[in-house]
Amino acid sequence: MAETEKQLGEFGFAGDDHVVPFEVSTLDARGRVVQLGPILDTILARHDYPEPVARLLAEAIALTVLLGTSLKFDGKFILQTRSDGPVDMLVADFATPQSLRAYARFDEERLAEAIADGKATPGDLLGTGVLALTIDQGAWMQRYQGIVQLDSTSLEDAARTYFRQSEQIPTEVRLSVARQMVRGQDGSLLEGWRAGGLLAQFLPDAPERLRLPDLPGGEGDDGDAPDPTDDAWAEVQALVGTVEADELLDPTVGAERLLYRLFHEHGVRVFEGTPVADDCTCSREKIRSILDGFSAEEIEESTQDGIIHVACEFCSKEYTFDPSDFTADE
Repeated sequence: MAETEKQLGEFGFAGDDHVVPFEVSTLDARGRVVQLGPILDTILARHDYPEPVARLLAEAIALTVLLGTSLKFDGKFILQTRSDGPVDMLVADFATPQSLRAYARFDEERLAEAIADGKATPGDLLGTGVLALTIDQGAWMQRYQGIVQLDSTSLEDAARTYFRQSEQIPTEVRLSVARQMVRGQDGSLLEGWRAGGLLAQFLPDAPERLRLPDLPGGEGDDGDAPDPTDDAWAEVQALVGTVEADELLDPTVGAERLLYRLFHEHGVRVFEGTPVADDCTCSREKIRSILDGFSAEEIEESTQDGIIHVACEFCSKEYTFDPSDFTADE
């Protein structure tokens, strides 16, 4: 038997770049935890983003993998912001079973001004706009999209709003991002990006429990009238609220130990982690099919020095095409 194969009764740890699902049945709570390390470094280093932009995109990536890995079918989950802040667009998508890609668009001058003015929080960088969460089940299925208004709000708050308004599921989200010193394979210390995220949801078998006064949007909810007969969700919120930002990031803690720290008194069941990979879905064939739909005028406008150059915004890979391949039949 291979040395790495687990023996009966042994417990394995998912480690970095895996999303770990969990369940706390006594509190009717389920969710997922992720710690991202090498994959995050690779994606962010590819574009050499300024630190505030990299930090914001890392949050979007962590949130995307938490939500995208919940898909039970072949498809894609897409997170996208469009706003009037210095970072006017974030895009992160997760294609089942494990492919992740992401990029950010920002205004260098406005970003520099925001940093100089001390206004570089995630809410400041996003500004006012919308967050769109899209589930794409393929060409033959209708897309589902939820829209949340952004008004100098964080991605954490926007995600909570989305679930409260669109899904009507009580949800708690925690995200954390930092640059930390990590030890490389040769033992040397290197600075690298890390991100962590935790998502917990209240999913009782009895639907009427979702209408108790202590839940957001519940019947008779006045915001401060908890129901003393059923405080399961309040307990989940309180426990999740104790999580320190460093705990979400610390590789020596890991997802499984963190979940044990939080929920061991109630009993927590942890499932096998789902890996995520830096895997852009662009290809020469896909880009060519797009160019095939261009008019002769559009092909001419896309041509520079006799060549059509196309760079993928996600992975920065460049493709070149001969314009005559698209104008021969004109």
